[in-house]
Amino acid sequence: MIAYFRRCVAVLLIVSLLAPYAAHAGLVATDAALDHQRVGQFLERADVQRELRARGVDPVQARERAAALTDAEAAQIVSNIDDLPAGGVGIIGAILIVFLVLLLTDILGYTKVFPFTKPMR
Repeated sequence: MIAYFRRCVAVLLIVSLLAPYAAHAGLVATDAALDHQRVGQFLERADVQRELRARGVDPVQARERAAALTDAEAAQIVSNIDDLPAGGVGIIGAILIVFLVLLLTDILGYTKVFPFTKPMR
């Protein structure tokens, strides 16, 4: 019984080694191609084009320059786009701005929020 099992496993291994392997060729999108695509999509947005025109940059020329970027430059731009907060200022920045405004109004004597400040008036 064990000899029969070993013989079957051996035959299966031989057949699997002799079977031709199927290879599939196709285009695979690389990270660099995806980075260039994301930069292009970013430049196609209406709000980005409006800002470019407001700053005196032709959107067509910006797209041409983006197409000429190296892979490393495109990757750096995409990482900068991903790191930006959606609202412009993160929650920590908003808290810091509120704190500084309240501190300034306390020092000027308009409010009394913080007990450690002395008003100028």
